[in-house]
Amino acid sequence: MAGATLSFTGGVHTLTAPLFSDIAAVFSEEGSLAKLLPGFRARPGQQAMAQAIAEAIRERRCLIAEAGTGTGKTFAYLVPALTGGGKVIISTGTKTLQDQLFERDLPLVRDALKLPLSVALLKGRSNYLCLHRLAQAQHEDLFPSKQDARYLKTIVSFAHTSLRGDRGELADIPDHAGIWPLVTSTRDNCLGAQCAHFDDCFVTKARKEALDADVVVINHHLFFADALLREEGLTELLPACNTVILDEAHQLPDIATVFFGERIGGAQLLELARDAEIAVRAHAGDLAELPARIHRLVSAVRQLRLAAGEFPGKFPAAQLLSLPAFTEALQTLTQVLDETASDLGTIAERSEELGLIAARAQTLSRTLQQWCEINENADDENTDDESTADDDQGNVPLIRWADLSPHGWQLYASPLSVAPIFRNFVENSARSWILTSATLSVAGQFTHYQHELGLENAQTARWDSPFDYEHQALLYVPMGLPLPNSREHTDAVIDAVLPVLAASRGRAFLLFTTHRALQHAHQRLQAAFAERGWDWPLLVQGEASRSELLERFRLEKNAVLLGAASFWEGVDVAGDALSLVVIDKLPFAPPDDPLLAARLEHLKKNGGEPFRDWQLPQAAINLKQGAGRLIRTETDRGVLMITDPRLVEKAYGKRLWRSLPPMRRTRELEEVVAFFEDKSQ
Repeated sequence: MAGATLSFTGGVHTLTAPLFSDIAAVFSEEGSLAKLLPGFRARPGQQAMAQAIAEAIRERRCLIAEAGTGTGKTFAYLVPALTGGGKVIISTGTKTLQDQLFERDLPLVRDALKLPLSVALLKGRSNYLCLHRLAQAQHEDLFPSKQDARYLKTIVSFAHTSLRGDRGELADIPDHAGIWPLVTSTRDNCLGAQCAHFDDCFVTKARKEALDADVVVINHHLFFADALLREEGLTELLPACNTVILDEAHQLPDIATVFFGERIGGAQLLELARDAEIAVRAHAGDLAELPARIHRLVSAVRQLRLAAGEFPGKFPAAQLLSLPAFTEALQTLTQVLDETASDLGTIAERSEELGLIAARAQTLSRTLQQWCEINENADDENTDDESTADDDQGNVPLIRWADLSPHGWQLYASPLSVAPIFRNFVENSARSWILTSATLSVAGQFTHYQHELGLENAQTARWDSPFDYEHQALLYVPMGLPLPNSREHTDAVIDAVLPVLAASRGRAFLLFTTHRALQHAHQRLQAAFAERGWDWPLLVQGEASRSELLERFRLEKNAVLLGAASFWEGVDVAGDALSLVVIDKLPFAPPDDPLLAARLEHLKKNGGEPFRDWQLPQAAINLKQGAGRLIRTETDRGVLMITDPRLVEKAYGKRLWRSLPPMRRTRELEEVVAFFEDKSQ
């Protein structure tokens, strides 16, 4: 790059001459990227985005940047980030994009720019094998299933040969395999410097590389975990940096809500009980009464789920606390956990491991007691159903609620708004912030997203997709469909989808807003495929991991995949394998979500209009995510089918479809069939 030099101090590069004037050249048809990338095309939007990010980095500002699919936002932020001076942290929402950045995109841009920068990949500790817990698993031989026991041999062999210990490299073992929690660590159960394997620890090595690197690639969960620890004054997982780039930034409000609140779950307590039982057996076998106490803790954890009722879901704290059986089970659990923590505390000095487990038990006991006490106070004060309390840090109201799965539970205290916390986090750091995604605005406006994160003063910019949606895509809303809250809606959806599947010859994503609708649709489609003699593979979320399903979908070329929330975003299938995306309902959040209900009530009390100001813009962003699965390259063609009549029959529907890419629109099946039959495009 002409006219620029770099000097290095302490492993972090510092600019001695401005590089921003060279960005246009980098993205030109004859530029350094074009020389390394076959088929590279200069895109005005990509170059303009890179220039805007370069200016934000130079001036240490916060920029919210939306880039439509095909803009090339990854390179648009990598080039100015790598040439902008100082240390860079890039955070993504998915492990897939994290790995892609580290293994492909970053090395390519670094080589194109001829910059001698070091790059590190850092994931949450649960992504790395824990040598201590792996040895413990071999010794204890306690596995959830026989299959997990068979996985152990593979994992042990991998631990001896792997340089990074990243469980993602073991593709043959599913992400949901029960053995993973037994051979990885969490912040709660990590022994830290007291561990006998500390010098060889994969997490320790990864963090050291991150400290020394010029560019660190992380994910949002790790980013917020670090932010939380710094707020508490404990430690700093990630090094100080000059620039933070948050890709897939549409996920930040939800992830921040989890991390800036408090939570305790049954799985945590069961893991504590398991670790305590092993440690007691090894270091305190003379105390016969302690294993019995630990077994009572396990029983109390399970009893709380039984007392909460049969149905899974999210519930306000007050609703569960009105159940005598739940209140009694919660009191029992609180007492047993406190007694277990006390008992473990009396033998904590027998070993480092017992000491850490005792500390974990005490922390979890305090968390549970605080959750109970706050709800008791809120109930005594006759507050709304969503129990609230002021957080000591920033006076942010906390919403207390529970998430019940079929066999487990989590108790949450979530901030009513993360805006003041996130705003302080950004404004109190002397660095540049780049937040980017394909879906941050609603009808061209960023107001809703800025309000969620407290970034009303941030600069905003957007670049439309370069794709020719007018010719590449068709938006189809069938006529005569019932409203989505009717019992017959899913059946009507399948009836409307079948002739479109016939025209597309499979090659479809069917995206659902609920798992119940997904399962019913699966049953209907199985029968319909058999009746019509269609041999297209029918893939269903939950039958295999997401990555495995996507790989099968790409290979089969004519498959039909049924998915729920996790397939609405972060899924990239380019080419003819995907030509139809069906969305069964407009993705409004369920109104009985206790956190959403509290936020809507708060908005209403402060003069806002909940539907207009929150639910509608949030649905628009979610709808854009789902629709974004369809067109991924300049040559893709396909139909977006939305089987919710509200999109065209309700006044607010116009605001939603105007947030989508500018596709041609139709309500006629004949036009859809003609679109698929047209070979001239």
